[in-house]
Amino acid sequence: MIIPQKRQLWRMLHYVGLPLLLLIAWDVLVVVAYKVLHWWWIGSSAIPLALYGSAIGIIVGFRNNSAYARWWEARILWGAIVNDSRSLARQVCTAPHANPASGDSAELAAMQTRIIHHEIAYVHALRQQLRGLDPLETIKSTLPPEQLDRVVGHSNVAIGIQREMGTMLTQMRQRGWIDGLQWQAMDSNLDDLLNAQGGTERIKNTPLPKQYDYFPMLFVRIYCLMLPLGMVESLGWFTPLGSTLVGFMFLALDKIGRDLEDPFDNSIYDVPLTSITTTIEINLRQLLGETHIPAPVIPANGVLW
Repeated sequence: MIIPQKRQLWRMLHYVGLPLLLLIAWDVLVVVAYKVLHWWWIGSSAIPLALYGSAIGIIVGFRNNSAYARWWEARILWGAIVNDSRSLARQVCTAPHANPASGDSAELAAMQTRIIHHEIAYVHALRQQLRGLDPLETIKSTLPPEQLDRVVGHSNVAIGIQREMGTMLTQMRQRGWIDGLQWQAMDSNLDDLLNAQGGTERIKNTPLPKQYDYFPMLFVRIYCLMLPLGMVESLGWFTPLGSTLVGFMFLALDKIGRDLEDPFDNSIYDVPLTSITTTIEINLRQLLGETHIPAPVIPANGVLW
């Protein structure tokens, strides 16, 4: 995710890139043909640029609203994962109690640590899966080898980790460390995490229809080709200035929509999953009282990953 900084004109122009350069070249070519070669037929002020621009603006705006809705829903779902992870960790840390006479306090503490470490591994694994990366490389430092081996065979590693967490919560109930209501509250948090995961996977696995991407892009480019043809009669040598300015706005709007379509594309326009999951890990390790915690993710070159 790009973090707002001071406005940089060069970065704004570079955002559109090659299409903008081609538009400038086309504008200059049209002006030279009209003013130097006297190809009067190439320009016509009768081209209804305002009408076409309004129609294309509506189409592009509708597509961009749909793309941003996907991006914002992804952020909301990950906000729910943050809240549910913290709630589950708090319950695991405070609800269970061992009978002092039984001498299993150390075993309970180890179980609490394992569950919370599994939750940390879960969010990192889910992040990697959504980005199309290997989740095992990220979680092997969090889970012990014997527990890591149990989730390796799952096609969905995050769900495999959830199963391990559910098993450990059931063991805590069987040992009498938590009662039925406490177990139900924690299990409900696991359900909420899976519901949020399902929502993120729905966004990832259901892209916008191809028509939403292709036709707005096609219409914008056709409109940009028409701009100098409709302006050259009235603007003359200043046609590249007016045409490039209007074309830049349409090209930028078109690219914005395409960049937001997939919020888990492992690009600079993503929801900042690395930052979010690292924040969860910091919070959960501090709940355990650990001192060796990762540093928060900070923006690099104006981008928060």
